[in-house]
Amino acid sequence: MTLSKPWLKQYPPQIPKTLTYPDVPLTALLTDAVKQYPEREAIHFLGKKLSYSFLLEETYRFAAALRQIGVKADDRIAIMLPNIPQAVIAYYASLFLGAIVVQVNPMYSNRELTHLLTDSGASTIVCLDIQFEKVEKVKSHTNIQHIVVTSVAQYLPLRKKVLYPLTQKKIPKIPREDHVFLFPNLMHLIPVAIPIQEVKNADDLALLQYTGGTTGLAKGTMLTHRNLIVNAYQSAAWMYKTREGQEKILGALPFFHVYGMTVVMNLALKLGATMILLPKFDRDQILKTIVKEKPTIFPGAPTMYVSLINHPRIHRFALHSIDACISGSAPLPVEIQDKFEKLTGGRLVEGYGLTETSPVTHANLIWDRKKSSTIGLPWPDTECKIVSMETGEELAPGLIGELHIRGPQVMRGYWNRPEETAKVIKDGWLATGDMAKMDEEGYFYIVDRRKDLIIAGGFNIYPREVEEVLYEHPAIDEVVVIGVPDAYRGETTKAYIVLKKGMSVTSSELDKHCRENLASFKVPRLYEFRDELPKSAIGKILRRVLQEEGKNTNKN
Repeated sequence: MTLSKPWLKQYPPQIPKTLTYPDVPLTALLTDAVKQYPEREAIHFLGKKLSYSFLLEETYRFAAALRQIGVKADDRIAIMLPNIPQAVIAYYASLFLGAIVVQVNPMYSNRELTHLLTDSGASTIVCLDIQFEKVEKVKSHTNIQHIVVTSVAQYLPLRKKVLYPLTQKKIPKIPREDHVFLFPNLMHLIPVAIPIQEVKNADDLALLQYTGGTTGLAKGTMLTHRNLIVNAYQSAAWMYKTREGQEKILGALPFFHVYGMTVVMNLALKLGATMILLPKFDRDQILKTIVKEKPTIFPGAPTMYVSLINHPRIHRFALHSIDACISGSAPLPVEIQDKFEKLTGGRLVEGYGLTETSPVTHANLIWDRKKSSTIGLPWPDTECKIVSMETGEELAPGLIGELHIRGPQVMRGYWNRPEETAKVIKDGWLATGDMAKMDEEGYFYIVDRRKDLIIAGGFNIYPREVEEVLYEHPAIDEVVVIGVPDAYRGETTKAYIVLKKGMSVTSSELDKHCRENLASFKVPRLYEFRDELPKSAIGKILRRVLQEEGKNTNKN
């Protein structure tokens, strides 16, 4: 079958069927924004305003400081920060140096952090003061040579109260050691912000974004400068009513997640927009921020919108500044979409993407025709087809198969995993692992997410990883982890457990064990103890049987 691209007929005239992308590194988004809007507010952070020109100066200064302590092109720099100005500065400073960014979720356990740092070979990490002890503890098991420590209050006015305590943990005393650098001290090393541009090629590697794929330990997705700049341009084209130099984007999605990185940080620079940064999702503070700062664009995950519309005093907040929202990371319920649009008067639509695609490949039209329960249309220059799992042939509209994607935003491959790369990319086509169908008009529908993947609150949870941690508990004989419906998170994690004979353990004890070895969002919320698990004739545990049972579970 010849790829017909019926979706192109659904494009409104304002969205081009193909785009022209500059052959430049991602850093051009920042330098171009400064040329056009030097004094425009680039970042608004808890009352602090940073102009585009100041942001570039600080970025150059930090890049020079990193170079002074020995960071060079192609080094991997881990950024383990929430949405604070230093996250943007460290990200672009690393790219200016020609280094490769490794985004790290601050919620990762020691175990997860060790794997990510070891696998990437990162030599430098930028973290919050409250995370220093964790980083220092795992350092000896990694290639980390430099730890740069900063704080949430770094760019706040003096005596400004920090409204977002990210933890109740006491901030540790940072030792004066030759491998530990305080962010402000590093910046003071550089008296003048000198332009730095080490990266020359748009096809150079810019980012290692870790994803679990469908099984096993997280893999580093290799995204180039071109991949990322393409997705920023595609995002801007899809949101064709946006006004360059005038928009405000609410930064509630974390930048360490590839979706927040693209549709908040990189898109903001492409549009010359203001990023309103929020270090932590707090619905009361988000609602107050919307009322006060009046953002026009609010990318998010379904759980964010669910939380806001369920606020007991939601109708007291004026939310009409919001024009457009693209929801990603998990399916968007139609009722949530409708309620949020009534509250704001803006548009909320569902999109789709993967870490391997920088990440967005599909979205519904924001200001035009709307269909229900669909991920929408492929973006400009993005080819898609539904492929038979049995024959590998392209299927006709209406038939269910695996979604394959090809486009300039598709990753180079997995870091140091050529065999894994070859399994998912063939002739430029990325096999997503998601079962889907396309209708006659070119709208795509996800029928079943990757067979075992759990998507809870927009976060990917890979059952095997959770199961391996549970298997380490001496009382457990067999375990299966699945996703079950959850009214707030979309899905939540449930563990079915068979204990060893003569052994006993409580749910709270297992919860403690998991929290010591997993990020909190991966920890099972439900435990069910059984005498045996369903198995096939050859003894294989039948996960699908439990998944069918789990569909009828509605515990929160």
